Amino acid sequence: MNRYPLWKYVLLVLALLFGTVYTLPNFFGESPAVQISSAKSTLKLTPEVLTRAQDILQKGNLPPESILFDNSTLQASVRARFTNTDEQFKAKTLLEHELNTDPTDPAYIIAFNLLPNTPQWMQSLHAFPMFLGLDLRGGVHFLMQVDIKAVINKRLQGLLTSTRSILRDKNIRHNGIARVGDTIEIAFRDEPTRAAAKEALASQLAEMLLTDAGAGQDLKLIGTLRPEALRQTQDDGVKQNILTLSKRVNELGVSEPTIQRQGADRIVVELPGVQDVSRAKDIIGRTATLEVRMVDESIVRGTELSSAVPFGSELFKTGKNAPVILYKEPILTGDYISSASASFDQNHQAAVSIDLNGDGGRRMRDATRNKIGKAMAIVLFEKGKGEVLTVATIRDELGSRFQITGMESPEAAADLSLLLRAGSLAAPMEIIEERTIGPQLGADNIRKGFESTMYGFLVIAAFMICYYLMFGLFSAIALSVNLLLLVALLSTLQATLTLPGIAAIALTLGMAIDSNVLINERIREELRAGNTPQAAIAIGFERAWATILDSNVTTLIAGLALLIFGSGAIRGFAVVHCLGILTSMFSAVFFSRGLANLWYGRRKKLSALAIGQIWKPADVAVKGALDGDALPKAPRASKVSRPRRK
Repeated sequence: MNRYPLWKYVLLVLALLFGTVYTLPNFFGESPAVQISSAKSTLKLTPEVLTRAQDILQKGNLPPESILFDNSTLQASVRARFTNTDEQFKAKTLLEHELNTDPTDPAYIIAFNLLPNTPQWMQSLHAFPMFLGLDLRGGVHFLMQVDIKAVINKRLQGLLTSTRSILRDKNIRHNGIARVGDTIEIAFRDEPTRAAAKEALASQLAEMLLTDAGAGQDLKLIGTLRPEALRQTQDDGVKQNILTLSKRVNELGVSEPTIQRQGADRIVVELPGVQDVSRAKDIIGRTATLEVRMVDESIVRGTELSSAVPFGSELFKTGKNAPVILYKEPILTGDYISSASASFDQNHQAAVSIDLNGDGGRRMRDATRNKIGKAMAIVLFEKGKGEVLTVATIRDELGSRFQITGMESPEAAADLSLLLRAGSLAAPMEIIEERTIGPQLGADNIRKGFESTMYGFLVIAAFMICYYLMFGLFSAIALSVNLLLLVALLSTLQATLTLPGIAAIALTLGMAIDSNVLINERIREELRAGNTPQAAIAIGFERAWATILDSNVTTLIAGLALLIFGSGAIRGFAVVHCLGILTSMFSAVFFSRGLANLWYGRRKKLSALAIGQIWKPADVAVKGALDGDALPKAPRASKVSRPRRK
């Protein structure tokens, strides 16, 4: 009756192994390390930098304990681990001197970091410790609101310019183009002209939904962004801001920055270890500019470094196809670029499609009409220094929509389109929440959070063992398994542990034991009703399951509501809370019953259970008679005693 099949015990053992393996990395601590990342938009970090850094450290008698190339985030990095902070400081100085040949224009950012001491075999299983939030490590937290309306306005303005340009190129007459709210309205006098315009626009502007309106001589063609294009525009705008912010945060030398999206239009920026809020704001809010310039053809390509730079021109040494000499006067700036995306040309080769807004198309057309066959460059300026993103030859007169072809691969086209979009923020952002937490306060929070969880667990376990004896011990073991599985899940998901998360863990322990109390009391009721101990165990677990499920589902609904509608600390609390409910249901019901079955299931002549004092109704009657009430005719009070040891 109370025996698990073998596969259930195997499942419980696997759950224990999973919890142990993925919880242990949180106890190995961290070692000092050095992180290498790119300081330039056009310089992509590759595994070759790892080999180069390793050679530099070996020659400098500073061999690292380990060195790895991390390409899992937006910004690739090389990280080298050392045994102590002295070697860490020396390695940082050595790498800065050897990798950055020009100190005034560094190519790489060398920052201090911390790497977990998790054994390699655990790392191969993707077993890593949880990240610590700012309230546990200290630093600066910003919650930024992206102006999504500005992103959409910029995109619609680009579509308006493209529409006017396409109709002009196709020689299709209209009675005016105007933007009304989030739509573009084009007026026509006759149906054939409107049909021709609709066909021309549909073939080149796939993201625009065109509908007919009006009647008689007042015909209109109304264009709106398709829902999927609207969502893509919003996503691209937020992603562009995230990419731009991630490049700028690298300058702060933050070891583990967190820049992630929150909801539809918010970005969370967390900078561990940073205490200078004004400098962080200055770097995050800095603007970068993008310029399109013509190449100075008076200088033969390949001789730029040895030739004198003509008056009115400028030499650029950094970037793709550099060195190159460009005219100082730009054709247009990045303010006119509404979007840039990876695409394919007519020969199915990788290309980058660029849309210009405002009068950018007119300026580009005027600048390139007489420059066919000449070279044009796109330069990104940041901190007063320019990097050449690409140099291309003008094949035809350019307008509001054109392509840069000759990309080596689709990946190269995607990288260039990202750089063109990320030259500056896609839309203005406003800091709506700001917090600064000192490192000492973070360490104090860790200590208090750990102690509260530990003491809470010990008190609950002691009470359960004293009150329910052996079944209380089963409950305490199940509670520890619940904590083990919860930490393992959080570590597997690489969640960021915050102070509200620790509070959720402590709350989960208190709520999880409620299920064990329901089970134990239900078993007591069955014994009180006269069932045998084996039947009481089976019926108690079965009948308590429905109550446990109902109570946990209602609590889970509240947790999901916090997860969906909450933000920041509330959302972090909700994640731990929801996972804790799932692990508590597994440990309280299945694991604790597995222990009970293992301990009592094979005893055929089981006469009693070690589950504490069990008073039958007759005992209450006896107590009432002693107080002066009439004694009913009933058998004497009996207690289920513990089995005698042989």
